[in-house]
Amino acid sequence: MSSDAGDGSDRESTPTPTPDAGSEPLLQTHGLTKEFGGLVATDDVDLTVERGERVSIIGPNGAGKSTLINLITRRLDPTEGDIRFKGESIVGMEPHEVVQRGVSKSFQTASIFPDLTVRENAEIAALAAEQGDFGFNFFTHRNKLTDVHERTENTLDAVGLLNQAHTDAEDLPYGDKRRLEIGIALAAEPDLLLMDEPTAGMSPEETKATVDLIEEVKEELGLTFVLVEHDMEIVFSISDRIVVLNRGQVIAEGTPEEIRGNPDVQEAYLGGVEL
Repeated sequence: MSSDAGDGSDRESTPTPTPDAGSEPLLQTHGLTKEFGGLVATDDVDLTVERGERVSIIGPNGAGKSTLINLITRRLDPTEGDIRFKGESIVGMEPHEVVQRGVSKSFQTASIFPDLTVRENAEIAALAAEQGDFGFNFFTHRNKLTDVHERTENTLDAVGLLNQAHTDAEDLPYGDKRRLEIGIALAAEPDLLLMDEPTAGMSPEETKATVDLIEEVKEELGLTFVLVEHDMEIVFSISDRIVVLNRGQVIAEGTPEEIRGNPDVQEAYLGGVEL
């Protein structure tokens, strides 16, 4: 990989946030461990994410990256450890409760309703965040539904799909389906967005458009996000901080420059080849 591919020189307009003294991190995990039988997928993971940070999680296949994300979003229960969001433990909560508290996730493959329109996909996500667990309260005040419609419009505008609002989702090009999937995650108006391989399967043009979208969302919404991504060019160009997992453990964390030059990371991630 070329050394100039991800130096981030054209993406330095937003400085790494500096937390106020005594302020609570947005997300913290303590001793987070997940075992599947005799396999330890995450092993005593301590992770801290400050408000406004762009944190990437990298590591070789099987390092425990997706397991960590699924623990945070409550799709998996930890074997040991704690997860705190806005200072409150979320262990034991249902996934939709975590969404309502401000955590959203975009998946490795586009998770959309193909038979519905682009607008309907975003509205369902916005309504689920409002009502919880995709339930619908027929006594909801119409002003709240107006809020959902406004949130939908703003979301589709933010991801560049407002002009395709009435298009069936299944008819979108692959890159736009991924943009819609990010939009679905944004429709919940999260404080924290978790993205698992958002550019997987995209062409170079689609990848660039998606990276630009992530940057725009970060600038406009001040969103905090955690990114799992294999493309090192994206990781080095978009991250404030990088956390490296190997065999379920955190082996390094730091700025892109610190991670690029870390020999332990080079050995674990690329067999000693420089990043």
